[in-house]
Amino acid sequence: MSTRNCQGMDSVIKPLDTIPEDKKVRVQRTQSSFDPFEKPTSQPTSPKFGKADSYEKLEKLGEGSYATVYKGKSKVNGKLVALKVIRLQEEEGTPFTAIREASLLKGLKHANIVLLHDIIHTKETLTLVFEYVHTDLCQYMDKHPGGLHPDNVKLFLFQLLRGLSYIHQRYILHRDLKPQNLLISDTGELKLADFGLARAKSVPSHTYSNEVVTLWYRPPDVLLGSTEYSTCLDMWGVGCIFVEMIQGVAAFPGMKDIQDQLERIFLVLGTPNEDTWPGVHSLPHFKPERFTQYSSKNLRQAWNKLSYVNHAEDLASKLLQCFPKNRLSAQAALSHEYFSDLPPRLWELTDMSSIFTVPNVRLQLEVGESMRVFGKNNSYGKGLSNSKH
Repeated sequence: MSTRNCQGMDSVIKPLDTIPEDKKVRVQRTQSSFDPFEKPTSQPTSPKFGKADSYEKLEKLGEGSYATVYKGKSKVNGKLVALKVIRLQEEEGTPFTAIREASLLKGLKHANIVLLHDIIHTKETLTLVFEYVHTDLCQYMDKHPGGLHPDNVKLFLFQLLRGLSYIHQRYILHRDLKPQNLLISDTGELKLADFGLARAKSVPSHTYSNEVVTLWYRPPDVLLGSTEYSTCLDMWGVGCIFVEMIQGVAAFPGMKDIQDQLERIFLVLGTPNEDTWPGVHSLPHFKPERFTQYSSKNLRQAWNKLSYVNHAEDLASKLLQCFPKNRLSAQAALSHEYFSDLPPRLWELTDMSSIFTVPNVRLQLEVGESMRVFGKNNSYGKGLSNSKH
């Protein structure tokens, strides 16, 4: 089993301007078997790439602080798409988060990352055209309370780590992992979405904002004011989502404020000190007298269902580490014993290949299901419109 963690990964990451040209991410148009601009031979004058009249809005899925998301349809071939319409203010110009999301996604080609098909820019709006995905992990868990089927948890987690490993190797952090931003297709594919807060830069960074992840999924270092974080930021979110899928409740559902959130974390993992977390006393918001002194517990004491699945508690414990550099990296987590009963071919797939192309890999029926049914309404409106939990 690999023991490489986030610290090991950071030690080989270099500033982008020092990366050889042949190793840099190529920003190019993504390709997939589904192309909403595919032109049938019988329609040589079909609407063109980048044109607003190529799509029809069907229904509004959600609205956030700077964007509205619609279910839409390509007028060329009738395929469904998700239209993220970003409002442009003349005095403000294009929202930076929209530029960041579009520029990052155009260069990403992976089965577990939502596919950006088109960008349409008019005077009033910037529209990002995504593949249509039926639901998200938040809605899926709401539909199946009490924890998901252990086999399905494993396949969802494997896909999440696959997507994260891909972006982390390309010097991109997601920075806003939460169940609403993990889309689930009708075939069970999990796709990372909402890259509005994502960042591509040399890693680690000393300049990022600490107002990034929804409170329940925000790591203690960020809660304490640290701005020196790396891929380890995303890995804390993975641990929280892993526990939530198994247990059926959020790992650390803070109800009040940052102080309450930290207390919930320390109650399980122990209140940190310089021995368990070197440098914690230098973080802006760490005041030892403010926190109850807790000793660490076995995770199964907090979330008993971790003990029902082989190696689940060990993997969760290596992701939910207060000291950031102790957190397992995405690549290392994929090699954890928890996944040892999956078909070896899963580790040999090309980036654009779905895990469900491997024989005998499929989702199991959840408790109470007589057949596999996914929600009708795409929940892009929750994640992509920049709304909060």
